[in-house]
Amino acid sequence: MTNHITSAMSNPEIISALGQRFKEYRLANRLTQQEAAEKAGVSLITLRQFENGKSYNINMGNFLALLRIVGCLEQANELLPEIPVSAYAMEKLLKNKPKRIRHGRQHTQRNAVGK
Repeated sequence: MTNHITSAMSNPEIISALGQRFKEYRLANRLTQQEAAEKAGVSLITLRQFENGKSYNINMGNFLALLRIVGCLEQANELLPEIPVSAYAMEKLLKNKPKRIRHGRQHTQRNAVGK
C-alpha cells in the first residue's frame, strides 16, 4: 500500500507515488505492462518509467490514458472539482433569469409570412 499524497511532497515524489498506485491498479486489472501500454497508446518505456518512479515529467495525455484503462478516469474529477456557486452569485443569477419568453409582434408576423 502506498502513502497518502500530501502538500509536503515534491512534484517528483507525487508522480512517483501515482506511478506506484497505477501499478497496483494495473495488476488488479490483470494487465501486463505491455498490454496496458498498448491499450493506453503509450510506449512501454513510458509505462515502466512511470511505475518505477523514474518518470518525473509524464504528460497529462499519457496520464489520463493510463487512468482510463484501469477505470479511474472519472476520479480525475476529484483532482480539480468545480467551484461551487456562492449563494450570492446564485441569487444574482436567479434574479436576472426571465420568468417567461415572449416574442414580439414582428416575430409572429415573420413566422406567418414564412409558412
